Amino acid sequence: MSSENQAKILEVKNIKKSFPTDFYKPSQLVLKDITFAVEQGQFVGFIGPNGAGKTTTIKCLLEFVFADSGQALFFGEELSVENRARIGFLPERPYFQEFLTGFEFLKLHWKLSHKKSDQFEQKAMEILRQVKLDHAKDRKLKDYSKGMLQRIGIAQALITDPDFLIFDEPMSGLDPDGRILIKQILRSLRQSKHTVLMSSHLLEDVEELCDHLVIVHAGSVVYSGPLSEFKKNFSTLEEAYSQFKINLNQGFDQ
Repeated sequence: MSSENQAKILEVKNIKKSFPTDFYKPSQLVLKDITFAVEQGQFVGFIGPNGAGKTTTIKCLLEFVFADSGQALFFGEELSVENRARIGFLPERPYFQEFLTGFEFLKLHWKLSHKKSDQFEQKAMEILRQVKLDHAKDRKLKDYSKGMLQRIGIAQALITDPDFLIFDEPMSGLDPDGRILIKQILRSLRQSKHTVLMSSHLLEDVEELCDHLVIVHAGSVVYSGPLSEFKKNFSTLEEAYSQFKINLNQGFDQ
């Protein structure tokens, strides 16, 4: 399918965001110009150095904080109750209700989405098997490991069959076994043509999973396009990104 015929799932236009620093000091401009798009079926890597503005961008998109200016359109419209229900989200540092079991946690999110209750159990078990947590469905979240919490977080993002998934550092802090399991889940999402925006600092994972890139540097988008185009003269994404950063910093210094 050509890009002209693909539906835009997300359009981000000129988002700016500043935060106050001190009573006597001017606000700090964190996002200067965030502009990019995600089309249906794309698996997009959202990358950049620490402090570049990736998580702040995601928070602005989902209106956890409000941008100073600019616009984000989901499915061609501004964020609303209706289209929010079509989005699945895993935050970088999820804080889950630790007194709930995995099954109860999914049921909470199912109810919040106003889905029919008679469809929940079958769907929940399907998702729990997908993330390899069906054996721990009756265990309280406080007894889950870091990797298990990441997987139940992905499960809650998937439970309502969303049209768009946003993952903020889904493999951060995981041990090798946990990373392998999460990567298997993400790989299956790519194979099934889910639309995904994944923020990550793990370039090897981005290279393996993603077909498009959005790169943020100092609060601005400095590249948005196919991953293959970005790394066409290099053997790995890491090599391409390293050279890109050198060229970018030289441009800022001039």
